[in-house]
Amino acid sequence: MARIELTAKSLVVHIEGFDRILALKSQVEVPLSHVMGAQIDPDRANKVWAGLKTPGTHLPGLLTEGSFWQAEGWVFFDVHDIKKAISIYLTDEHYRQLVVEVAEPVSTVAAIQQAIGKIV
Repeated sequence: MARIELTAKSLVVHIEGFDRILALKSQVEVPLSHVMGAQIDPDRANKVWAGLKTPGTHLPGLLTEGSFWQAEGWVFFDVHDIKKAISIYLTDEHYRQLVVEVAEPVSTVAAIQQAIGKIV
């Protein structure tokens, strides 16, 4: 699971627990100006084929962790429970999208949208 931190200038995704090892990453930080939006997105997290994992871990139906190359570019995943997955859309960053599981998807998406000045 991930924890989202919003500061005045950035969005930080903190990868927690054993997921740090599976994803080979402890956090992803991007400027808020590069965040285009966020949405609750269990369908995106439920893709059977997540792409070319470099590095990453994908066990269909169980978890998707790490960096994956897909048609739209690099996507970072940290998902076990797809019902709690959100997608964060980025521009001008290495990752085009962050797909992460959070404890409270509705409030997390609302907070992101508010931080970037968009109304949910």
